[in-house]
Amino acid sequence: MAANDTIGDMLTRIRNANMARHQKTEVPSTKITRSIASVLRDEGFIADYEEAGEGVKRHLVIALKYRGKNRQPIITRLQRISRPGLRVYSRRQELPRVLGGIGIAIISTSSGIMTDRDARRNGIGGEVLCYVW
Repeated sequence: MAANDTIGDMLTRIRNANMARHQKTEVPSTKITRSIASVLRDEGFIADYEEAGEGVKRHLVIALKYRGKNRQPIITRLQRISRPGLRVYSRRQELPRVLGGIGIAIISTSSGIMTDRDARRNGIGGEVLCYVW
């Protein structure tokens, strides 16, 4: 299965694993999926991630986080914004605020992938990859 939209694929896998209350999920490892996983970990949306596999077959094993006895997923929504058919860019003045700052927007900037907050702090815009809350 060759998906052109690696980010969309990654978000869908995390979304599905979350709904099925899985502990872990696997996504193909690319530079961009590693960066997004790293942002999700730093922002506390996932427990951790590690790389596994050899060569071309490398993948990220993402450990999901849940809260409470009935294991509510920490991530309530993952929404792909910029997609291969329609790229969405944002200048630093127009960076989106997700749910008034409760959620994060993951932005691909010239200085790497970061949250809307970091991009605002660094005064740079970029491609709005997705919203997470």
